[in-house]
Amino acid sequence: MTGTVFFTEELSNSKVAAICPSAAVARLQATRVRDALHLSERQVQVITPGEARPGRKLEPESHGIFRTMLWSHAKLGVLGVLAGGLLFVLLWSQEVAMIVQSPWLALIALAFFGGMAGLMAGGLVTLRPDHDPYVLKVLGALHEGDSAVVVHALSAEQKRRAQAILEQAGSETTATL
Repeated sequence: MTGTVFFTEELSNSKVAAICPSAAVARLQATRVRDALHLSERQVQVITPGEARPGRKLEPESHGIFRTMLWSHAKLGVLGVLAGGLLFVLLWSQEVAMIVQSPWLALIALAFFGGMAGLMAGGLVTLRPDHDPYVLKVLGALHEGDSAVVVHALSAEQKRRAQAILEQAGSETTATL
């Protein structure tokens, strides 16, 4: 899963964060993960309480999020229209009376509602509900005075290994799906 995924335009869709009691422990953990997985400083960052913009380290790809919004809506909207057209063909082949009697109206209606469903799915991808627990846990820990190590993994395997390293050191971790 290196690079972007079909519906998103972010390079790092997988993120792991570890809550640490101090900035020194967080820096040590970050170094351990970087060395073990050969990651750059940009991929493994430390967030300490009082940082002006912790969100930039938690979700650094704001341009990627905007592109995700555009592309997920476009791709899933088109897939929805195609699914509506496929449903029309299926119902037409079954000779459903409502479809056979008004084929153009039925095709337009099914394509429209399929497209709307696709656009709504694109909105869900853009909201990224799997990131909420990750972001909220880290921000809550920062508010309580703890620090955090954030790993922006480029693959599911990299995420799994980073999480294992952080948990072995006794850190409480949270991750995106």
